[in-house]
Amino acid sequence: MRAAGTFTVEAFVPTELKPDPAVPTGLPVGVATMEKRFEGEVTGRSATLFTAAFDQETGVGTYVAMESFEGSLRGRTGAFNFVHSATTSGSDRTAEFFTIVPTSGTQELAGISGAGGLAVDADGTHRVWFDYELEAS
Repeated sequence: MRAAGTFTVEAFVPTELKPDPAVPTGLPVGVATMEKRFEGEVTGRSATLFTAAFDQETGVGTYVAMESFEGSLRGRTGAFNFVHSATTSGSDRTAEFFTIVPTSGTQELAGISGAGGLAVDADGTHRVWFDYELEAS
């Protein structure tokens, strides 16, 4: 099944997490927490741990995000985790990865598995979709 929707970032809060010992590289590494709101066939909210090696001036970098989602997919309610990452040269998304974490589903989303994706439209609209399966109950 596929469920698609849009989302907005309600909060993006950088944190002061530094590796010890530090390893200097060409790009700074940052960690933040995020809160997102979803609408459409995907409705609800997520709490996200976001890590990136990113150059703010050029828009070049890579991120990895672990999200804990609660809400509904096509009317089925529950919660689950998903992880995604991508690299950008400033105007594109490459090396994308997106998967639902096995055995993380609850309630009507228990047994969820699958993948999905993210896209940002030219007008700034953020889109998400899940291509998922649910175990038969």
